[in-house]
Amino acid sequence: MADGLTSVDQHLERILAAIEPLPDFPQPLMETLGLAAAEDVVAPLPLPSFDNSAMDGYAVCQPDVASASDEAPVHLPVVGEIGAGQARLLAMSPGTAVKIMTGGRLPRGADSVVPYEWTDRGVARVRITRAPSEGQHIRRAGEDVAEGDLVLERGTVLGPRHLGLLASVGRASVRSRPRPRVVILSTGSELREPGTQLGHDSIYDGNSYLLAAAARQAGALAYRVGIVPDEPRAFLDALTDQLVRADIVVTSGGVSQGDFDVVKEALAPLGSVWFGPVAMQPGKPQGFGLVGEENTPIFTLPGNPVSSYVSFQTFVLPAIRKLMGKAPYSRPTTRARLTHGISSPAGRRQFVRGEYARDNGGPYVAPVGGHGSHLIGDLASSNALVVVPEEVTFLPAGEQVQVLLLDTDF
Repeated sequence: MADGLTSVDQHLERILAAIEPLPDFPQPLMETLGLAAAEDVVAPLPLPSFDNSAMDGYAVCQPDVASASDEAPVHLPVVGEIGAGQARLLAMSPGTAVKIMTGGRLPRGADSVVPYEWTDRGVARVRITRAPSEGQHIRRAGEDVAEGDLVLERGTVLGPRHLGLLASVGRASVRSRPRPRVVILSTGSELREPGTQLGHDSIYDGNSYLLAAAARQAGALAYRVGIVPDEPRAFLDALTDQLVRADIVVTSGGVSQGDFDVVKEALAPLGSVWFGPVAMQPGKPQGFGLVGEENTPIFTLPGNPVSSYVSFQTFVLPAIRKLMGKAPYSRPTTRARLTHGISSPAGRRQFVRGEYARDNGGPYVAPVGGHGSHLIGDLASSNALVVVPEEVTFLPAGEQVQVLLLDTDF
């Protein structure tokens, strides 16, 4: 691009080309919630696996009770009882009834179930005043899932319903990729931990909490490391210590053009990390590369909180999702009506904080706050980002615009 800027798309392509999905392995079902299945799963048995009662009542041969009514009830001897998981009686003869509970296995010879409500609930002999149709109140084997059915496709993001189905067909585990381990380092001698005393020129470290929470929301394991001062050796020591448990490292701060940009100063000599301006606002100063013996991806994000968060959504989130094998990698956009006009610098993709909602006219988005990349209060009040393309310098009120919804799963 002009002015020596790298486009957003070029930078993202560079990142994704360097990222490979983590190896998959069988994981216990409850560990896979929110992960993507790395295998197709075929049902090894039908669901239900046997004919069973859908009601509490009596298993009968339908011709024996076809004439039952209030005026002319049918009486049948009760020859046994079947509870769910307690099917000692496996067959019955015509002219008899078997008390059966919901989920109980239907005995051979029965073809219908009379609900309790149509009987006197007799123990030795039952009085039946209404006849079921043949097959009524019976759950047939395989009517839900047949043996050999594909019950889960590779790439499916596993939710509670998928895990319930897998357990129901007898699977105790499923192949999936682990949650990436994301280490977050905040740099800056001015930073202090929340809950401690501030100095006259210090600020609290909000970025590491912001980024760690965003990583956890993405499904990763987030490790928030203590504050690193503006000293290259201290930064490299902290980084080296953390690489052993990192699939991704994310830093914030120290990547611009200042005299104390410690991240850039420490990593640039390695030659494996690219630093440069990306054609976006906020978030222009970026860095990405591979470090350590395992070639661990490192993202060096700008220090202003809005810049850091927008950079995470644009670049780090797709990398996390690729590591997890979750597609699509990037958050999809939707369309909404803009409530107020927006100006934007030429040649930059701008991400404007917004509040997305719906009214009678459909979805709309209202810009929130100003353009300052330090305005975390405005960021916290937002639930969306309006994406203004590089070639657009003004969007009028009423325009249909691209919107990234920040708090939705995809």
